[in-house]
Amino acid sequence: MTFTAPPTTAWRHLDARDGFEVTYFRYSGDGLLSEGCTTAVEEGETWIVGYSIELDASWTTRSARITGRSASGTRHTVLETDGAGHWRVDGTPAPHLDGCLDVDLESSAMTNALPAHRMGLRVGERSAAPAAYVRATDLTVERLDQDYVRVADEGTRQRYDYSAPVFDFACRLVYDESGLVLDYPGIAVRTA
Repeated sequence: MTFTAPPTTAWRHLDARDGFEVTYFRYSGDGLLSEGCTTAVEEGETWIVGYSIELDASWTTRSARITGRSASGTRHTVLETDGAGHWRVDGTPAPHLDGCLDVDLESSAMTNALPAHRMGLRVGERSAAPAAYVRATDLTVERLDQDYVRVADEGTRQRYDYSAPVFDFACRLVYDESGLVLDYPGIAVRTA
């Protein structure tokens, strides 16, 4: 099953933090641009993260421009990749990200759509999906090893068993017809 064009979407953060995310999509050249903003209160601290992520036609990240604001000030970071797993963070080569094809923002439910689109897994297939992981409060960029296993669809909804061992976290992600997360247990739920 292929995905339909993504709509403007919103998520409400749950459990781990209290907040909201809104994302807009538009086709640009031979790819897609995802622009959004997420705000939250987490452990008594507030933050805002704005992003603009350029994707190629296969939903592989090409670049990400991220701005973060918290009580400690405003930060900016730019990630660029060649699409083959080699990255630059603020213009500096980042070999610790070699092999990553996706960006994953700690603050965003939307970025879990990137590997689901890009991998095109069939039911029963598994794939590692390491990502350039950007922290919400200080925009630190780390490598995040994660896995996706496509399980049986639920009607028109694709489902994946997701795990991120470094966080000792696993859940079942449910995606709508456009390949955007509807339910990210303990993290976020779609509201629009």
